Amino acid sequence: MSDTGTSDVIGRRVEVNGELATVRFSGIVPPVAGLWLGVEWDNPERGKHDGSHEGTVYFKCRHPTGGSFIRPNKVNFGIDFLTAVKNRYILEDGPEEDGKEQVVVIGNKPVETIGFDSVIKQQSELSKLQDISLRSCAVSGAGDKGGIAKACPNIRKIDLSKNLLSSWEEVICIADQLQHLEVLNLSENKLKFPSVSPPLTGTFSSLKVLVLNRTGITWAEVLQCASAWPVLEELYLESDNICISERPTDVLQMVKLLDLSSNQSIDENQLFLIAYLPRLEQLILSNTGISSIHFPDAEIGCKTSMFPSLQYLVVNDNRISQWSFINELEKLQRLQALSCLRNPLTAASPDSKEAQTTRQLIIAKIGQLKTLNKCEVLPEERRGAELDYRKAFGSDWKKAGGHQDPDKNRPSEDFLAAHPRFQLLCLKYGAPEDAEFQIQQPFMLKNQLLTLKIKYLNEMDQKVLEKQLPDSMTVQKVKGLLSRLLKVPVSELQLSYESPKMPGREIILENDLQSLQFYSVESGDCLLVRW
Repeated sequence: MSDTGTSDVIGRRVEVNGELATVRFSGIVPPVAGLWLGVEWDNPERGKHDGSHEGTVYFKCRHPTGGSFIRPNKVNFGIDFLTAVKNRYILEDGPEEDGKEQVVVIGNKPVETIGFDSVIKQQSELSKLQDISLRSCAVSGAGDKGGIAKACPNIRKIDLSKNLLSSWEEVICIADQLQHLEVLNLSENKLKFPSVSPPLTGTFSSLKVLVLNRTGITWAEVLQCASAWPVLEELYLESDNICISERPTDVLQMVKLLDLSSNQSIDENQLFLIAYLPRLEQLILSNTGISSIHFPDAEIGCKTSMFPSLQYLVVNDNRISQWSFINELEKLQRLQALSCLRNPLTAASPDSKEAQTTRQLIIAKIGQLKTLNKCEVLPEERRGAELDYRKAFGSDWKKAGGHQDPDKNRPSEDFLAAHPRFQLLCLKYGAPEDAEFQIQQPFMLKNQLLTLKIKYLNEMDQKVLEKQLPDSMTVQKVKGLLSRLLKVPVSELQLSYESPKMPGREIILENDLQSLQFYSVESGDCLLVRW
């Protein structure tokens, strides 16, 4: 801390023995003499207290063991941007003739090369650098004004992740000197963002990709800063505890990719606020906890006006357990690729028949899908999935009012809600004939007995029974059986189940007309009964 006074250290990011922290206090801590810095660690297990000492609160931490007092001479406040660039990209003295061995130091590691090729020149001569990585280089600021612009003005892509930048203003000071900057990664910098929109200076006029994962930025701060990103195409906001609180107005209108992964506060109502970004093609919602989605502006069989350009949706590692979620995706105008791995609905082992069943159902339910879970949907696979779907649910269709005669074909609203594309498939391949209903599809209609545990949650002892039920048994019939056993009206029973394959997750059996197999209930699962 040789060049840093006590008055300007509060809020600064620091590194101590490889651990990162933020300075929250600077001063005397009696009875020990001398200057102390109070820091809040990024890793709360590194600390010892919450900012208090002997009953006096010197600073506050978000975690009871997130704080420590440290002597200033133990703290690294970092280096400026240009110093970090020179440390990482520098050419040692040596023969310059073509064809001779050269020694290049990259990240303080000497690398021998043959010849003085153009790539070596671009990495060694600062003025020609375009793509640089300064990850974990303890960069804390821009340094001398104008120094970056003079030394390396042609930089287009920077990785500044996991450094010691403490505010958005420091980022602006760096970027303001890089007129060609197109890609900027600021992940894992605990940045303080402005409370009001910063003045428009043209600093980020060429920026197309911005990565702000784990920076602590809020949605309001995103919108305040976004006016300075007029051509931004990709925005990454993973693990920022984002809550979408308002609709973007005149900002983010060029964004094609938005990553909101691992923001557990996201729900379908918040998604409606970004549903009219005109150019949004890719939306990443992995590990957000989302379980449902509904487009209220579109009836069954119609397309929604929301997400008009969306082509690729990622919803891995969520709580999706109902086919109604997949049905709604058919309403998207341009959806071509979907990734929905590790959800209750898709939790079966990848090589199992259940996983193949689920894949074919999704393909049959979303007509425009060309890629599912990063695997191409070939024309023959689509045809097979749609024909199997048509046969598998043909009996239900007929019972619900479906008929081979178009004038008499009036399936119920409940059936159409559960199978929005069924009528279209009948037009495409012809209505299923009665003889087809007898065909046992090997992956769809195989009857087998399931050995299930049944737990009555309303009873004091919550006793557990074990019964064998056919996987083709509907939820309604299961309720009828339980109603007779419990002497409780069917209308009062609520069913769900838990699977050892998905510990901690409860899947609701919401549709009485669907079978246990439809909900992927397997032997060893536990039915939960409430009334």
